[in-house]
Parts: sequence; C-alpha cells; structure tokens
Amino acid sequence: MTTLIKAAKLFDGTGAAPVDAPVAAVTNGVISGIYTASNAPPPAPGDDVIEIAGGTILPGLIDTHVHLNLPGDGKTLEEAMVVGPEVMIGTSMGNAARALGVGITTLRDLGAFGTTSFAAKKALALGHAKGAKVVACGRPLTITGGHCRYMGGETDGEGDLRKRVRELIREGADFIKVMGSGGGTLGSASWRPSYSASEMAAIVDEAHRNERMVTVHCLCAASIEIAIDAGVDQLEHGAFISDSKGNQNYDAAVADRLAASGIPVTSTLAVNGTLLNMVRRIENPTAEQQAFLDRWERSTATNMMHFEKMRAAGVTYVAGTDAGWRYTPTDSMVVELEMMNRAGMTTAEALFAGTGGAADAIRIADRAGRLLVGRPADIIVTHGDPFADLDALRDLALVMQDGRRHQPTPRADFAAASQICPV
Repeated sequence: MTTLIKAAKLFDGTGAAPVDAPVAAVTNGVISGIYTASNAPPPAPGDDVIEIAGGTILPGLIDTHVHLNLPGDGKTLEEAMVVGPEVMIGTSMGNAARALGVGITTLRDLGAFGTTSFAAKKALALGHAKGAKVVACGRPLTITGGHCRYMGGETDGEGDLRKRVRELIREGADFIKVMGSGGGTLGSASWRPSYSASEMAAIVDEAHRNERMVTVHCLCAASIEIAIDAGVDQLEHGAFISDSKGNQNYDAAVADRLAASGIPVTSTLAVNGTLLNMVRRIENPTAEQQAFLDRWERSTATNMMHFEKMRAAGVTYVAGTDAGWRYTPTDSMVVELEMMNRAGMTTAEALFAGTGGAADAIRIADRAGRLLVGRPADIIVTHGDPFADLDALRDLALVMQDGRRHQPTPRADFAAASQICPV
C-alpha cells in the first residue's frame, strides 16, 4: 500500500524553492515519488490518501545538539548526573519520544553518561520504544576537571586521547565530541581553552583515521582557533567569552578565519530563549531575580548580535537547541528556528538549517533532512505555512518516521513552554 500526502506546499530540504500543490508518495517506509497535483498518478485501490488543505510538507526536523540524559527542567548538571544510569536511560527515552511528537525525527546527542545514549539509541532502533532516531557520541572528551566531567570522558595527553577515541568507537560512537573550553560545569573555565593545540590535533587525527567526524564545544575565541587549526568538522556554540563573569568580546579576525575554514557552527540560541521565558513568568520578582533576568537579557542580545555578525562574515549555522541543558526541553526546536530568523535568517534559511543543512553538517544527508525518492520517509506536515510564520511548526497535522505515522503533540501541551520571548 502507498500513502499519498497532499498539501498546499512542499519544502524538500535541499534549499530549493517550495513546490506548490504537491503530492508525496510513501511506499514501504521510503519516499516513492514527489509530484505536483497535475502529474501525480491516481491512487491505486487500497492506497491511503492524506490531504491537508493549506498545509506544508517538510522533512522531519533534525536537532543537531541535545543531551538526552538531561531533563531540561532547570536542574544543574551536577544535580542531573546523580540519578544513576538506569534513570538516565529512561530520561533519554522520554526525551526522544517528546522530540518525535513535535516533528524532530532525528536528533544528535552531544554527550551522555557512559554508554547510556548508545543503549537508548539501540532500544529505539530495535523498535522497543518510539522516539526520534539518535546519532550519539557517548562520553564527551574533556580535560581532568573539565566541562561535563561527570559523564566519564576525562582524558589528558595525546596518547591517552588517542586511546580514548578508539574506546569510544568500540562502544559505538558515531562521532567524537570534545569540550574545547570549559562550560556550565562547576570548576570549569569557559573563558579559556581546555586542550592544547597538540592534544586537539591528536584527537582529530585519530578520529579521522577511524572515519569519525569531530565536533568541539567552544565558548572562547582561543578554543575556536585551536579547533580550526586542528581541522575539526564542526563547532558547537562558537562564543567569545573573555572572563569569569561571562562577558564576551567579539573577535572579527577569528570569525573571518572560521568562515574561511567552512566549518559549520551549531547555534544553540534556544538555551537563552527558553530560560528567559521561564524567568519572565515570575510575578513580582525579587531584586535578585530581576538582576538574574537582566543579566540573561543582555547575554541573549549579545548572542543574537554575534550570530548576525558571524553570518555576515560567512559562517554557516545549523540548528541545534542544547536540549536538556537549563530550561531547554527537547520540544524547543521551533524556538531555535525563530531565534535564528529574528537574528537575520529568512524563514527558508532557518528551515534549511533544521533539515537539509543540519543533515549535511552531521553527515547523515544520505538518510535524513531531504525529501527525495528512495530516502526514508521522515516527513512532517503543518496545518499552516511556516514560510509565512515559523509558529506553524507548532501545529502539526502529521508526523511520519520511516513511513509510520505518529501522533503529533497537541499544541497546548508544549506551546507555553516553547513560546519565544522578545529579547
């Protein structure tokens, strides 16, 4: 049996202009045809026809930066990492299911405790639960005492780093994640690089010899330069924190180097957007709460400005939410795309950043991110037009993964938590 999906518009994820009056055909879990209403074959007996008047057909969304172990409910990393691996696996499965309900058919886990993300990935692939498909790195590499050290990836020195890369690949790592600077972990320094140039080069060399890409968490300019010099494949965040207070000093020369390298950056703007949304709900905030809010308002404005400057310099961005961290649940993808849009991307560019562009950056373009004949049928259909307003992505008529239909999450269940706030 073939399923024929009809709508007002189709975006195929290649970056091409949307097609009007499309018909997408799905047979045996794969896309068997993309037509317009004028040249589509008539339904055969037994075919299932789904018609969404005024709707838009798109590839399933791809979130390139999540932490499945983390709840995204405001818990610190220190609090979230003490629940034990069994609970972490359960949390991961729940987060993957929540993502699928809002149209994220594939996600990339950027760091988890031990082998918990590999276990969740396998259980989902075996069909024991429903959720987004998972691309996983396992434990992120970090210096002794570094960011996310609780996950078990503390490793120093070129020889031990090479060994750790091999161990991660043996465990099932699809790629290698490196903490190139400190971050939100207590005792780590986000304003200075973690690994030396020679250590980073050893990581990249070993990963590439074993056909694994490397992506690096970078929150300061020096860490970005070390990553560029080592030939990494992707950067996460790409910030310019310059001191222990979180101040940022944009470095145009580093931005130009990054643009020239062609290394894509994951935006992760939603972390601030969702946090601000939670804090703004506080009625009659105390002076301390107001000061906290003001600080994050300034931080968000800076991040948005740097995103705009980096894009003007020629840096490529793809969508990723950092879901799990702070108040960022795995249904925050629309917030990410809206913030990218508000920082200068067109709606079409933002949609590409969350579909085909994301697939290119994380090396899964052969199986996700585009609606092409022969590819897995990971498809979403909105009731409205996301090219006119990305908010339409919060109102899904259809979620399909490998040709199987899944119930979209009702808008009321997640719109309040995900509603973007002005910055």
